[in-house]
Amino acid sequence: MNDLLDTAEKIRSMEIRGAALIGRAAAGALKEFALSIEPLGIEEFRAEVGRAAEILLNTRPTAVSLSNAIRMVMRYGGEDLESARRSLAKNADDFVERSLLAVERIGEIGSRRVREGDTILTHCNSSVALSIIKTAFDSGKEIKVIATESRPRFQGHLTIKALDDWGIETELVVDSAVRTVINEVDQVIVGADVITASGSLVNKIGTAAIALAAHEARTSFMVAAETYKFSPETLMGELVPIEMRAAEEVYPEISDLKHVRVRNPAFDVTPHQYIDVICTEVGAIPPEMSYLVIKEMLGWEMEGRIL
Repeated sequence: MNDLLDTAEKIRSMEIRGAALIGRAAAGALKEFALSIEPLGIEEFRAEVGRAAEILLNTRPTAVSLSNAIRMVMRYGGEDLESARRSLAKNADDFVERSLLAVERIGEIGSRRVREGDTILTHCNSSVALSIIKTAFDSGKEIKVIATESRPRFQGHLTIKALDDWGIETELVVDSAVRTVINEVDQVIVGADVITASGSLVNKIGTAAIALAAHEARTSFMVAAETYKFSPETLMGELVPIEMRAAEEVYPEISDLKHVRVRNPAFDVTPHQYIDVICTEVGAIPPEMSYLVIKEMLGWEMEGRIL
């Protein structure tokens, strides 16, 4: 349990960040927990792993990669303790393998939409968006990237370091400069934290403003998203909770001010009308096909629940 609590705290504090990494970390933590506990029987095992799953679920309320990862791991079978333990561990391994293969496959699919000489704008630090960019570059296409800082956590700094390591020409801009550079951009490529049943995107704060600028400039807006980032709950009419983070991330000295508060949402919502294509590991789809991804790829039933 101590190891699982440590993973949960790393996810909560964003030491582990990025939707795909969060999902893989949660799956791995559940697996190790299930293999290490010594319950008296199958019912106690189910109760203990259920509590562990709840702890992980409560760390980042917006990240559907987390809830879908846990949902997939918790679909274990087995009538006795050891078979249930093995089934859960296999589910976790399968999820991690699926996640890694999806990043590679999305890179291949999305890179075909990148043209020679394109200037690409990206926001935050998305492994799948970067996979598309790197795959296009490795195929011999001469491209340039404009990356936002992605405040207040500055995930864009991680992005430019990766791009620099790969030898890709990159320019860093502050988030509020997007409107001034959008006419130089051939296409925007971003990742996703959640894709809803309607095809709308929940992603790093600032994404919606970029999509609006791209729409006005008639610039293509591509989302890179593994299928496990699609939200089954939104089929039921549930809204995606937007995580509000600590004021100190934005203004560390906030406690010195008596009449000021800080609003620090981690995510915003981009309407599906501003999205040209969503690149998944099963193909490049229009946002309107999100419903089918949830039903067909995630195997969601209306009464489905995680635990």
